Amino acid sequence: MNIIEFITYFPDEESCEIFLKTYRENSGIYCKTCKCFPKQYWYSGSKFFECSKCRRRTSLKAGTVVEASNLSLHIWFTAFLLMSATKKGFSCLEFQRQLGLKRYETAFNLMHKIRAIMGKRDDLYLLKGMVEYDEAYVEKATKKVVQERLKRGKGSQKQAIVAVASESTPLEDPLSGKMSSHCGFLKMKALGDVTRESVEEFVKESIDSKSALFTDKNAAYVNLEKMVEQHIKVKSTSESTNGALNWVHTAISNLKKNLLGIYHMVSEKYLQNYLNEFTYKLNRRYFGEKLFNRLIIASVYPYVQHCE
Repeated sequence: MNIIEFITYFPDEESCEIFLKTYRENSGIYCKTCKCFPKQYWYSGSKFFECSKCRRRTSLKAGTVVEASNLSLHIWFTAFLLMSATKKGFSCLEFQRQLGLKRYETAFNLMHKIRAIMGKRDDLYLLKGMVEYDEAYVEKATKKVVQERLKRGKGSQKQAIVAVASESTPLEDPLSGKMSSHCGFLKMKALGDVTRESVEEFVKESIDSKSALFTDKNAAYVNLEKMVEQHIKVKSTSESTNGALNWVHTAISNLKKNLLGIYHMVSEKYLQNYLNEFTYKLNRRYFGEKLFNRLIIASVYPYVQHCE
């Protein structure tokens, strides 16, 4: 949805409430007492749903990311628009200015709540088929007083470790017969270290066991063949970077440009949320203006699943 359409469809708080009410009625409202999705009656005066079986009342915002927020729905919907409007994202100061928020902390918390639901949505899926895997080392915010005492290069305490996996579908040009590959879905997760246990946990949570996994010859990957149908190890060279592991390294390069170009430096505490936003948008790069609607769906769906 572009800005002109947003102004037309959501000019005020009431229009946002009507949209959320309609969506929740169509998707089903979970009753915590009945533990199911029974028919609900709507009370427009007090703006709540009532279960037809047990008479439990559920507010319009209950069970969504906006439930405990003091901000209006109109602010939230505008935030969804801004977070889905660009591929690269907004700095927090610009986000605060666009929404007219008085406090930086309010804008900061709002952005990270939305990033968290992006991650919850992507957690519902597993990578399948041919999957590439590697780690990235990204610069993290470090206090100046301790920077000089930290070592440099790979493994430096100035860097955070990120696990990166990407679906890679092989393609063949019917005219030339030249082989290439298509990048499918990606997943990224901040790791505390690159050990056998941490890598295996990521693979178990993110990759389907029937997949073919491509990695380099890192010693931490020694038992991955037991977790997937096929584990193919390639020597880490410039050829493998542009070949078998092309898409993970492309994603890593784009991630570093995104973090440094917009946020300059991110703290390790919130790194996973920034990864959530980056992968959520990358996985939906062909959605265009539909990304706004998908983000609203993401703001409700994970919470319904959690209730179950």
